[in-house]
Amino acid sequence: MLLSGARDVHALVRRTEGRECYERIRRTVERAASRYDMPLSYLIGLERQERADLIVRRVTTTGLRRVSRAARALDFLTLFPPAAIPLLLLVLYFGLYRFVGVFGAGTVVDFLERRLFGKVVNPVVNAFVTRHIDSVALRELVAGEYGVITLGLRYSVAIVLPIVGTFFLMFSVLEDTGYLPRLALMADRAFKLIGLSGRAVIPITLGFGCGTMATMVTRTLETRRERTIATVLLALAVPCSAQLGVILGMLATRPRALLLWAGVVGAAFLAAGRASSRFLPGERPVFYMEVPPLRVPVVSNVLAKTFTRMKWYFVEVMPLFMGASLVIWIGRMTGLFQLVLKGLEVPVKLIGLPPEAAFAFLFGFFRRDYGAAGLYDLARAGKLTASQLVVASVALTLFVPCVAQFAMMWKERGWRAALAITGVALAVAFASGYVLNLILTGTGALP
Repeated sequence: MLLSGARDVHALVRRTEGRECYERIRRTVERAASRYDMPLSYLIGLERQERADLIVRRVTTTGLRRVSRAARALDFLTLFPPAAIPLLLLVLYFGLYRFVGVFGAGTVVDFLERRLFGKVVNPVVNAFVTRHIDSVALRELVAGEYGVITLGLRYSVAIVLPIVGTFFLMFSVLEDTGYLPRLALMADRAFKLIGLSGRAVIPITLGFGCGTMATMVTRTLETRRERTIATVLLALAVPCSAQLGVILGMLATRPRALLLWAGVVGAAFLAAGRASSRFLPGERPVFYMEVPPLRVPVVSNVLAKTFTRMKWYFVEVMPLFMGASLVIWIGRMTGLFQLVLKGLEVPVKLIGLPPEAAFAFLFGFFRRDYGAAGLYDLARAGKLTASQLVVASVALTLFVPCVAQFAMMWKERGWRAALAITGVALAVAFASGYVLNLILTGTGALP
């Protein structure tokens, strides 16, 4: 990368190795470059392409492929804006809303959360702990309202797992059909308005699965400016699959509330993108991408991709739920959580929500979906009106990123950018909730 002239790598080496050592490295690079008539970046690119072609020749066979008229017509329609945009809306409606939101977050979650855990697992665990554990502190660690099993395991398996699973399955299907590059091509012109290219549709779309993973994928964008803008948008206005699914599940029976939530979050997305595009220095993005042919998804491919992502969920994410329950237990035993909750109750009341909603915002920092699941509990208990539910959903969606995503932002963008983005998200979340609450209270738009 140094020989290729990558500016980011040169800057990284200058910071980590020191000025004197970097100057020796730079002179070595210049001596190597002086031996060739062409730029080293071009020669290295040719060599890399040659090695890649060699691997391709070893592992692939090529044959004639007959394409039907219907396939050619569909291929054309996915790239022709008047037809591609309605097709995109259909994919989003049936793929994300109906399959992930209604089926995953509704039907499957209802069965696992209410019937399996609500009537079988939690009562058995609570009874066992009460009978065999004398220590109140240990009983609260394992069972009860915030126990590792009754809360952490219930949220991760009964509420989050069905939503993440259905999203990963749908994303794998879209990926295997070759539709995602077409989505990038169609999104390029719109993304230019917020300082990004169509290539950014991949990390932004991945953000609807997991913001942490999507923040890491922003490194595929070509310029530092694009990577920073995408990170801001992912942290502020792109809900992860579990959070999105839970919110869709809560608002699915209230179409007006759902549209209002989507409108406010979408407006925040556009405003944040425009502001970032205007004030962040750097070159405007240029975009080109090879578009593969559409094909019928291969079942084995879809299952393999879904299995790999689900394995990641079980290995990386589920322990975080257990750890979050442990942190909650420590916080409750030491009184620290009560202190933080008391502090959060002030802005929560300011946006018209009951004090209990502070719980959802606090847990939203540990895991965005964790906070959404807490909001789901409040809504199911009838403690939120329709207006309060919309305000809470908007504020929680725009709230600070989870601790895992924050750590990834710190790693990818640096501590200053991570803290700045988190501070902006906190201010925007409660400011938007406050304004929205005033509007809904004053107009009575929602009962």
